[in-house]
Amino acid sequence: MEWLTAPFEVTFVQRALWGGVLVSAICALAGTWVVLRGMAFLGDAMSHGLLPGVALAALFGGNLLVGAVASAAVMTAGVTALGRTPKLSQDTGIGLLFVGMLSLGVIIVSRSQSFAVDLTGFLFGDVLAVREQDLFLLGTALLVASAVSVLGHRAFLALTFDPRKARTLGLRPRLAHAVLLALLGLAIVASFHIVGTLLVLGLLIAPPAAALPWAHSVRGVMALAALVGATATFGGLLLSWHLSTAAGATVAALAVSLFFLSHLASGLRHRRTSPATPALPKAD
Repeated sequence: MEWLTAPFEVTFVQRALWGGVLVSAICALAGTWVVLRGMAFLGDAMSHGLLPGVALAALFGGNLLVGAVASAAVMTAGVTALGRTPKLSQDTGIGLLFVGMLSLGVIIVSRSQSFAVDLTGFLFGDVLAVREQDLFLLGTALLVASAVSVLGHRAFLALTFDPRKARTLGLRPRLAHAVLLALLGLAIVASFHIVGTLLVLGLLIAPPAAALPWAHSVRGVMALAALVGATATFGGLLLSWHLSTAAGATVAALAVSLFFLSHLASGLRHRRTSPATPALPKAD
């Protein structure tokens, strides 16, 4: 069994594993709502919208995480504001912000001497470069995400399954939507250093989508999604070590593969028992 344990005897791979597990938990909390509400395009737009802040931080020698947080805040505020414009569909507003922020980021990065290196690191991440301070920040982000998820769970449920009822119950759906966007931004900021913005949706969407056919509640989807993400992290790092492939991309690819395997197994199970389509998890 040495082939199974040998990679994880190396310190930087151990840190990568812990970083991936923490990110998987954060993404499970945010990604479940992304999947249930059909917000994948928004997640993609927000992940690429981090580029201007990261580019400015790289250009002036600042902290990339701070730059990513700043861009995530701008994207969240922009999506919230444009969502209240009656004559503009939400997808149109998100698309415009997506292109605008991405273009601005590329313009900024093109002023840097290390354009190719900066952009490659931003797009694809470097899970093997996770440091101890990164683990501390990821742990803090997980605590914040957990607190937001617990405190906002009732409002998020109403917003997802019955937005009209959310108003009648006084749950302030607009505020709940803004907080949910902030939670999504937190997950993306925490993840981009691990797998990069091009692959962040692999951990954000694939594990919750894989968990959906097997869980019977929203909390169940979150728990199972965290387990799937952690499994993809462990397996991806193991495969990357033995096959000499890019670690972040291998983790994301394995997460997507687990999604297809999950739905294939679910389809076979329901074909044997009932032709009915599995329902969404209940609002718990």
